[in-house]
Amino acid sequence: MAEPDFDVAVVGAGPAGLSAARAAAATGARTIVIDRAEHPRYKTCGGGLIGTSLAMAAPRIQVPGRDAISAITFTDDGHRAFTRQSATPLLTMVRRNDFDHAWLEAAAAAGAKVLQNAQVRGLEQDADAATVLFGDGVSLTARVVIGADGSAGISSRYVGVTFEQQDLGLEVELAATPEDRAAWRGRVHLDWGAEPGSYGWVFPKMKGCESHGAHCASADCWTTDDELTVGVIMAKGKGAETKDYLTKFLAGLGLTGREVRRDSGHLTRCRTDDAPLARGRVLVAGDAAGLLEPWTREGISYALRSGAWAGEVAARAAGQGVGALDGYPALIGKHLVPEMQAGRRLLNVFSRHKRLVHAAMATPMGWRAFEGFCRGELTMAEVMRRSPIRVAVNLLGGDPTPSGSPERHPPRA
Repeated sequence: MAEPDFDVAVVGAGPAGLSAARAAAATGARTIVIDRAEHPRYKTCGGGLIGTSLAMAAPRIQVPGRDAISAITFTDDGHRAFTRQSATPLLTMVRRNDFDHAWLEAAAAAGAKVLQNAQVRGLEQDADAATVLFGDGVSLTARVVIGADGSAGISSRYVGVTFEQQDLGLEVELAATPEDRAAWRGRVHLDWGAEPGSYGWVFPKMKGCESHGAHCASADCWTTDDELTVGVIMAKGKGAETKDYLTKFLAGLGLTGREVRRDSGHLTRCRTDDAPLARGRVLVAGDAAGLLEPWTREGISYALRSGAWAGEVAARAAGQGVGALDGYPALIGKHLVPEMQAGRRLLNVFSRHKRLVHAAMATPMGWRAFEGFCRGELTMAEVMRRSPIRVAVNLLGGDPTPSGSPERHPPRA
């Protein structure tokens, strides 16, 4: 019987795949990570790291932070604006090309082989190994394959992941002016949209000031690569409404006519509670598994955690046998599924009563819960376990319903 080429093969070199590759290689497993592009490469993403993501990243990479956020402005469809300030940073802004490349270097440093510009065409497996198929009959084998190639990727389809919530995000990255540095440095803008479940954001990507420190907001310290990331998201099937929302949002902020450096769209997909996470020797992590927070659509923390767990379990299975892979769905079920269920309940409330949610952010209780989530001190599930919040959510129609029920969130075209 031929020895597989690798113990662990990872398909996809985003945060989930690279976290998995680093974790597997760090245990001594023969690991390869495969990506169809070449790093550093652009990836559509707001690039806001919550405390949970930082806790995963900081011990393993040098986080390429562009801005530390301690203030958030909230608006309700462009109106009723107020700003809350935190004593300590809530979010760290990164550009995904920088962030992903730092993880690529960490995976390589741990011993993972990196194969770029390689398009995976299919997956197969038998009792002894899984096979990753490329074009022209080329392939490689591994004891375990981790799919991290996105929700529309080959690995997600191969495993049979099913999704109950799909949303369209549109985003532009604008060249910032010197005035923008003074106006936006250290501050995020969140707007609750008119369509149920939608919201918009402005995330500043301002380079740290060498003269005055990372938190300098002086317009005099502006650099030509400073940017503002502006985006909106709402249910898939409302493409025209999503475009109109972005246009209106930009106009209301006075940002129409700015130089657009990049514009893009992407779909986010949340799994059904009973969606599979594995098929034999193939595991899925991150977006490929439909793992993200349903209300905010935050996915980086889910990618880093699920990727690391998948890598550790896959490396263990390479030595102990395929039965060890059962530990991966158990970890997801214990830690991430409750967070997603809580997020769906909060999305229900937000979709039906966004003005109440807007008002709640101005209260000490609402703001403390939001701060705790951003800093990674509270999960969505822990927020929901707080008695006043749980009671309010139940009264406002955020009661739990079976996965896939049309009552879980607003109807989607």
